[in-house]
Amino acid sequence: MTTATHDAPVDVSIDEPRARFRDLVSAEWIKLWSLRSTGWAFAATALAIILFNVNAAYADYSNWPNYDAATRAGFIPSWALRDAFTNFAGNGVILAISAIGALTVTSEYSTGMIRTTFAAVPVRRSVMAAKVVVVTVVTTGFGVLSAGASFFLTQAVLSGRHTGMSITDPGAVRAMAGAALLAPVSALVGMGLGAIIRHSATTIVTSVALLLMLPISLSGDHYWTAVIGHAMPHYARTHLMEGDDVPWAHYAFPTTVAGAWHVYAAWSLIAILLVLAVPSRRDV
Repeated sequence: MTTATHDAPVDVSIDEPRARFRDLVSAEWIKLWSLRSTGWAFAATALAIILFNVNAAYADYSNWPNYDAATRAGFIPSWALRDAFTNFAGNGVILAISAIGALTVTSEYSTGMIRTTFAAVPVRRSVMAAKVVVVTVVTTGFGVLSAGASFFLTQAVLSGRHTGMSITDPGAVRAMAGAALLAPVSALVGMGLGAIIRHSATTIVTSVALLLMLPISLSGDHYWTAVIGHAMPHYARTHLMEGDDVPWAHYAFPTTVAGAWHVYAAWSLIAILLVLAVPSRRDV
């Protein structure tokens, strides 16, 4: 006679600890720097920005003997700060850094790696928040270094004509901060658009059109186009450089320095909300 025995099922599952946020940040840091092209892209962009600005300062240094008395009298701070943070440099930041920000999101969708990431960490908002932290820290550091180098090198050139500024001069810190923070703002906007569009080329083109092409196509002679222009980071940066005391030549309807800071903050906040919310509500 045989007796059938039925063993009770054994639970062999192991409760894995949830990923800590600092681990997610470390993972996103590794992803960002895993390609050599990332470092080269930041280095090339910084070099281009600095060269644009130093070239502008050298042009004023060379042409100084030909300037009239009125131009010389108003050179500081207006022209000195424009040399330190030229429009060409600002446009370069928008073009390059918004693209880098977009690629931090869209590259994972294009390769399918995003599925692996979300399978490993189902809490999608935590993953995207880690991306936001890493991109914000890196691009802010990039902005501070490139803006700081631009300011000190251009003022060193202009000091040869006794027209260089010190960092303690009125408006210098504000202008430098405006130039530096354009980088994280542009990167976050690129990330926000990337979370919506998910296609690298389309996202980059859209970010350039929104952040650069639209503002420069607006006329300041009409109220609503001026309002739209003031709401764009491109012109917020310019106003932070010029301040409230400098005649606002771009628009017949002026804005304020406080308004420019609010523009930076609003664009960054909206972009962060998009990065956190959109991937959590859509299939990958």
